[in-house]
Amino acid sequence: METKINSKAILITFMIGAFFAILNETLLNIALTELMEVFGVNAPTVQWLATGFMLVMGVLMPISALLIQWFTTRQMFIGVMTIFLLGTTIAACAMNFPMLLAGRMIQAVGTGLLIPVIMNALLLIYKPEVRGKIMGTFGLVIMFAPAIGPTLSGVIVDMLGWRWLFITVIPFSIFSILFAWKYLQNVGEVTRPGVDVWSIVLSSVGIAGIVYGFSSAGENGEGFTSSKIILIILISAVSLVWFVLRQLKLDEPLLDVRVFKYKSYARGVILFIIVIMAMFASEIVMPMYLQGPLGYSAKIAGLLLLPGALLNGLMSPVMGSLFDKFGPRKLIIPGTIVLTGVIFFFSNINEATPIWLFIVVYVLLMLSISAIMMPAQTNALNELPKNLYPHGTAIANTLQPVSGALGVSIFVSIMTQSRESFIEEYNGKVTQDVMNDAMTYGVHHAYWFALVLAISAVFISLFIRKATAPDFNE
Repeated sequence: METKINSKAILITFMIGAFFAILNETLLNIALTELMEVFGVNAPTVQWLATGFMLVMGVLMPISALLIQWFTTRQMFIGVMTIFLLGTTIAACAMNFPMLLAGRMIQAVGTGLLIPVIMNALLLIYKPEVRGKIMGTFGLVIMFAPAIGPTLSGVIVDMLGWRWLFITVIPFSIFSILFAWKYLQNVGEVTRPGVDVWSIVLSSVGIAGIVYGFSSAGENGEGFTSSKIILIILISAVSLVWFVLRQLKLDEPLLDVRVFKYKSYARGVILFIIVIMAMFASEIVMPMYLQGPLGYSAKIAGLLLLPGALLNGLMSPVMGSLFDKFGPRKLIIPGTIVLTGVIFFFSNINEATPIWLFIVVYVLLMLSISAIMMPAQTNALNELPKNLYPHGTAIANTLQPVSGALGVSIFVSIMTQSRESFIEEYNGKVTQDVMNDAMTYGVHHAYWFALVLAISAVFISLFIRKATAPDFNE
């Protein structure tokens, strides 16, 4: 296989397509305020451009395991990039908000299916002993694209207008499709397993409900006290339990949850979830604190967080190479210890904290995440046999938006409720200084919860062992 497959051309093809697809996850966030004015919609409505994108991605990722086994690598990649191009074109030409939202949702279809397709193909192409470096190189795209998204979009919106956020992506999407048409080769086998409609329905209801419910709880003032949100989450949880039980009975499951019987996979995925929750939540809570008690503008807050975000992406290939050389333990154990120390620091920040110290610690947070996330995920997938690659990658990628929504909602809910409790118990006039103290109190409580997660990550990391691929050379 190695003599026939041009692995470098395939990797370049994947990275070009993935960069611009993933870039769109955060590219629109800074333009939401302007879009509210352009289309005359309120904040909860315009937020669907971000929440809906994550929702569609979450719903489609479980189905990706089935599609990967039904279509060739070329058909899947060119197909999903064409769908992404269609959505981008519709959004660029949007005459009203529903048209823009429709284009955004079609974009999400392409993005949601693209990542599992790429990761599955990389597992088939590259030997386990070099996967860390390859996954790290691909991780550079996954981390770097969303990191520069807000900064890049701010420049584009200020200079050219919001439509150019989509127009500039169109030629690169077309180039990616043409490049794939010429250079992308098929890897793996098309087995066309049976399609269980009930599994698709249950996974869609469960994932969509969980992402929507927890995202709404984070944005809603009532949080988890809202009866509507509680009902949505309960229905989703029942759907997911039913889905898992059904998969265990099927001969050809939509998502083979038996991957969790592999200990390295289970431990790696748990670490992945913890890190995703910490990262997503920090990217929400920290900007709020910078713009609140510390009084920085949105653009300045974004620039203060940028060094850490960029370094996270740039270190991904380095961590991947170190993983290949030293294995997971020498990266993940120190990474979780540093993560715990950083979370402890954030649980004690206040208005007197020097901004340079905050930037340094945030850089350490992103370094610790790069030392944990990609090595943990690569080591987890390394333990699986080939026939479970589509299922392992689909489950890991499905858990990303779910963990992100869960982390953000829990952190924001704890922060908000603690802040309100502080104000209610305060005896005296509520001044801006009191509001700032309340915000600090809320952030401390949110990071106490994160500290529990970080300590549990240290404990799990002690049991991590280097996984061996059971049948790669067969």
